[in-house]
Amino acid sequence: MALRWGLVSRNVARLVEPVSVNRTPVAPFEPEEVNAILEAAAEDRLGTFYTVALAVGLRPSEALGLKWADVDLSEGLLRVQRVLERRGHEWTFKEPKSRTSRRTIPLPRVCVDQLTAHRHRQLFERRGADGWEENDLVFCTPGGTPLDRTKVSRRFSKLQEQAGVAHHRLYDCRHTAASFLLAQGVAPRVVMEVLGHSSFALTMDTYTHVLPTLMRDAAEAMDRALISAQRTSR
Repeated sequence: MALRWGLVSRNVARLVEPVSVNRTPVAPFEPEEVNAILEAAAEDRLGTFYTVALAVGLRPSEALGLKWADVDLSEGLLRVQRVLERRGHEWTFKEPKSRTSRRTIPLPRVCVDQLTAHRHRQLFERRGADGWEENDLVFCTPGGTPLDRTKVSRRFSKLQEQAGVAHHRLYDCRHTAASFLLAQGVAPRVVMEVLGHSSFALTMDTYTHVLPTLMRDAAEAMDRALISAQRTSR
């Protein structure tokens, strides 16, 4: 801008060699690992949290900031409106990281059923709590206050040990959701919208490990279409 305004004779930033970004390969769960985790989480207080994370690929901060006002169980919809962040001892609700992060996601039936049961358990918990703090949070402590992401991650690690599953990060639930959707033939553009990615390229770059399978499926689908067309023309 300074160059455009004539305040400097050249833009020195153009002389800088841009650094290359090496993306850490994503590590989604395998289907049998997901089954083992969900079985182990069936009696866990945060079992519904892990189910939702695996099913719709919310960022941990999005799931922790989720409020009941954002969930429409009758329509099976979930709206991502905010994220929960911690600065020292203070909890802060913030706007999502980008415009595309604000999104409405249709919920699988398993999520609707679990969220409904989770709501009933929470109301029961609230009646028995000594000094409940109302924040309308879907996932909270037994006193209604926000959950600490570090503690949730540690709990998730213990759950994986219980399930006999190799350790994955909590964030890998998001990668698992995306990988499963792509493997089921869901269009990458739709997966991008479900995840709230800021660009289509980000989705494709992040999940390139799934693309060879999709390309093989596409080739086989084209094969079937051409064979069918040949038979029809005879």
